[in-house]
Amino acid sequence: MINTKNPETPLYLTAREAAAELSISPATLYAYVSRGLIRSEPIGDGRARRYRAEDVRAMRMRRGAPQAAGADPGMPVLDTSVGTITEAGPVYRGVTAIALAGTATLEQAATLLWGAREADPFESDNLPVVDTAMAAILQAARDAPALSRATAALALASEADPRAFNRSPEGRAKVGARAIRLLAAAILGAPVSAAPIHMQVAQAWTPGDRRASELFRLALVLLADHELNASTWTVRCAVSTGLNLYDGLIAGLVALKGPKHGGAGPLAALMVADLAEGDLAMKIRDRVALGERIPGFGHTVYKNGDPRSDVLLTALVKAGADRRMAVEAPALITEATGLYPNIDYALAVLMRMFGLPVGHETALFAIARSAGWVAHAIEQLHSGVLIRPHARYVGPEPDRIAR
Repeated sequence: MINTKNPETPLYLTAREAAAELSISPATLYAYVSRGLIRSEPIGDGRARRYRAEDVRAMRMRRGAPQAAGADPGMPVLDTSVGTITEAGPVYRGVTAIALAGTATLEQAATLLWGAREADPFESDNLPVVDTAMAAILQAARDAPALSRATAALALASEADPRAFNRSPEGRAKVGARAIRLLAAAILGAPVSAAPIHMQVAQAWTPGDRRASELFRLALVLLADHELNASTWTVRCAVSTGLNLYDGLIAGLVALKGPKHGGAGPLAALMVADLAEGDLAMKIRDRVALGERIPGFGHTVYKNGDPRSDVLLTALVKAGADRRMAVEAPALITEATGLYPNIDYALAVLMRMFGLPVGHETALFAIARSAGWVAHAIEQLHSGVLIRPHARYVGPEPDRIAR
């Protein structure tokens, strides 16, 4: 389409033209679109799309201008080969999470994310060291919240592990595997184990239910990484100071506990529990009419639906989950609000299916995302760069500062 105000400037660009103007890959272009930074629309009835030229050029101008780090939350702040986000969901080193989740375990997803090629970091004998002090802490914290218990155990782990600061690629991957196994055991309140993590989760939470292991496996892989979310960015900042991977995971856990991040899962679970009782349509109407938040719906990245949620909800229906919560409620809420279910809602339905208490959503999220945290921590440590962003000062002018 031609711009009538300036016929030489087109209103739309093809994907190839848009990517070329920004000197980015198509995958990065799709990530910008999914975040709402560049508008796009379909061409005809096919899968091809066109992209608003004014958005592309505005982004190009912003990228060319000097900015303080963090001034534009939609702009990239560092390069990474760990993964990215597209309209089809997250990508782990060139492999879509949706495709990987078909058969892979969390350990296999982690190995891919870490770029570990020389040896399997999850060998059966690569278990974390649990010394007397750690065992005592875990015992004393057996009734504490799961993430707090894991944080306490990880705080002592580097002192117990003489290889905690190993700098070789293989050594760091093995430390990462030990750290994840310790984190999972502490969250589950179980002994450290070399068994596949999804089977450990099923054994701890739903013993005897054959459906659980496969559903937990699927959810863990879908959640393994999601680019620079708040907790992952926190991990990268922390390890850039030279911390080991155990301490890096602590940073991730603390950030995840916030109600705007990992805390979204329990809010969705409470809503699911409420909607499951009584007139579903009426309860949704009342929530929307009163302007209440609809936790587990909408996403800052996925404007047209979270692909991870779609995959997990479909699997839950096949496994016998309550269709009212897995199918009918999302449809009614989307109709009423225009918002689509995200992975937090799907996790809430998963936990309800097995009668698990509120809070298990965040626990599973933490176990899964630890794989991505380690991936980004390893990449940051390898770079050797201290993350030190510059603030954009908006205070009084220097000559107005009181002396």
